[in-house]
Amino acid sequence: MILSIILFYKPTSSSWRTLTFLAGVVLGLSKGGRTIKTRVTELLGIEYPIIQGGMAWIATAELAAAVSEAGGLGIIAAGNAPGDWVRAEIRKARELTTKPVGVNLMLLSPHLEEVLKVVLEEKVPVLTTGAGNPGKYLPVWKEAGIKVIPVVNSVSLAQRLERAGVDAVIGEGMEAGGHIGTETTMVLIPQLADKLEVPVIAAGGIADGRGMAAAMILGAEGVQLGTRFLCAEECQVAPAYKEMVLKAKDRSTVVTGSSTGHPVRVLKNPFAQQFLELEAAGTPPEELDKFGTGRLAAAVRGDVKEGSVMAGQSAALVERIEPVAKIIESLVSECRALLPSSGF
Repeated sequence: MILSIILFYKPTSSSWRTLTFLAGVVLGLSKGGRTIKTRVTELLGIEYPIIQGGMAWIATAELAAAVSEAGGLGIIAAGNAPGDWVRAEIRKARELTTKPVGVNLMLLSPHLEEVLKVVLEEKVPVLTTGAGNPGKYLPVWKEAGIKVIPVVNSVSLAQRLERAGVDAVIGEGMEAGGHIGTETTMVLIPQLADKLEVPVIAAGGIADGRGMAAAMILGAEGVQLGTRFLCAEECQVAPAYKEMVLKAKDRSTVVTGSSTGHPVRVLKNPFAQQFLELEAAGTPPEELDKFGTGRLAAAVRGDVKEGSVMAGQSAALVERIEPVAKIIESLVSECRALLPSSGF
């Protein structure tokens, strides 16, 4: 089947890399091996090319450790938290697993400098970054032996960061929850795979093995999931938050904040409706920012009416609360079944 596709395919150098990678994955899966090997698994020293998204106030030690223990890469989200909180979460995660756990840095955080000091002191092996360009920090991080994987939503930013020396990129489509860009995952990932030499990890709209297999066919060598892990047993968000995700349908999310230049995908609720009404009325961005401050933390604590319940469009695919290990097992087994039978 692989040969028949190659015979009718007119490859560029980048698309040929994708086909070669897929052939290797399919052959590895068909042998029934425990791991799925890609450049991402080799880079990070993990069993499966699955990364848990760095969701602020949600991606805590309990969730991150569970993902790493199950064979993926768990991520502690620093968000706007102070350095002492981040240090405590890192140490807690290390009590729960001996496997690598990373940290996500929000580059606009008011506590960024102290958090940077903490991740260096704690010898964090992997950093993912968002809300900015990490270029100026790369020399120090690379000298410390840290693997750096920024979240990107455009080809141009990804190319600049590749030239700066990042180890991989997470291409995040607008289907994702939280802060988003303008490109869809389906369009963004193959462009990144065509233009970059470093591995591409797909994010946005992925919640099961079908999405994982599709991402690999598009040229990704790994996937990042956030919304699916919201309904992990180990996720510490309030039950009401999880219940909203479970009840979500195909049109249950809206995008707030577009008028401020910082669009955010959330589940529909009274807060989101009021925010959209304020935007439509021409409310100045600074007033909108003030109105939205603290709303995610409120939702995490259980206020799902007046809080910002961030979740991606893939919420409609989430049907149950399960342990992290079960979620990852399902992702891998479904991906295993689909890639060989897809004809690649």
